Amino acid sequence: VWNRLGGPDFKRARLAIEGVKVVGDVEVHLDEASWQTHRHSTDPAYRDVVLHVVLFPTEVTLTLGFADRAIPILVLLPLLNRGLEDYAEEDVVERLARRVSSRTVDEFAGLPLPQRRAVLAEEAEHRWREKVRFAGQRVERLGWEAACHHVALEILGYRFNRIPMLRLAAAWPLSRWSDGTVEAEVLYRSEAERWSLQGSRPANHPFRRLQFYARWARSRPDWPEVLRSWTVELPTIQVEGSRALRKLGGWANLRQQWAERLTGSGVTGSRWDTLICDGWIPLLESQRTGWGLLWHHWFPGDLPPYLGRALRQMGVISHSQPLCHGLAQGLLGWWIRQERAGGASVD
Repeated sequence: VWNRLGGPDFKRARLAIEGVKVVGDVEVHLDEASWQTHRHSTDPAYRDVVLHVVLFPTEVTLTLGFADRAIPILVLLPLLNRGLEDYAEEDVVERLARRVSSRTVDEFAGLPLPQRRAVLAEEAEHRWREKVRFAGQRVERLGWEAACHHVALEILGYRFNRIPMLRLAAAWPLSRWSDGTVEAEVLYRSEAERWSLQGSRPANHPFRRLQFYARWARSRPDWPEVLRSWTVELPTIQVEGSRALRKLGGWANLRQQWAERLTGSGVTGSRWDTLICDGWIPLLESQRTGWGLLWHHWFPGDLPPYLGRALRQMGVISHSQPLCHGLAQGLLGWWIRQERAGGASVD
């Protein structure tokens, strides 16, 4: 139970620690040293803490609890499927939705246009490196096929249903989907308490997403291997802007080929571009380098409309430089840094 009052962050957690069932409280911190900083070891309210969860790695494996009781530590950072910026992005997007985009424009207004573009490019590059790093960790932990399977279901879950989709991905490997064992209706009911349906359009309903993925897996059971073997010839001629790169590289045709060969053309539109940008390209880059140009200049995917408006008002979008994934990611990265600099917690 999430404790919204004083004391440990979670009460009466049911855990299995090294195979032993344990019931008790859980305290969460950014780092292990915060336990002593907050004087929890002398506070009776923390006498029943059985697990200390921290974000950042620590050199110790145990925390000294109340009455000198040893409490095991769980480090979250190596276990996350996405970078901190991705988690922060969800909070920032909510805040940005409640603000006028003119504030972003005003803060960029004093910079020359080349510098505006340079700032966004730097932020986008940072986010790209983080996404690749976490994609690599995912592959290392799960293996290639399972990593692709998890990413596909997570992105098909959209923002509000990522977690139940990931739970299903972990419980039902791709082989069970491709051999017809999985029934979408049964899986949907198994997560009935966790789905978020608020504002979900009929086509994005999680049940329909599960039905689609079941058809996809049956029709293309080898899609992760096909993806891994895919090669893309990037333009070797120096051109200016995303529009020229896309045309020279035939990226519109590539987009269609991927949809047809990998999913049977079942995913279309901006969700398809999100799957490519946020899912597959970082996974591919984690295995062999050379995909960064594609990620930066690819079609933008699912984005709040005010992000595109802000980028246009900032003057960084033009006929030769249409809205692309890198620009959008750069603006989100910049905004996250501004929120942090202003003292707001977005992690």
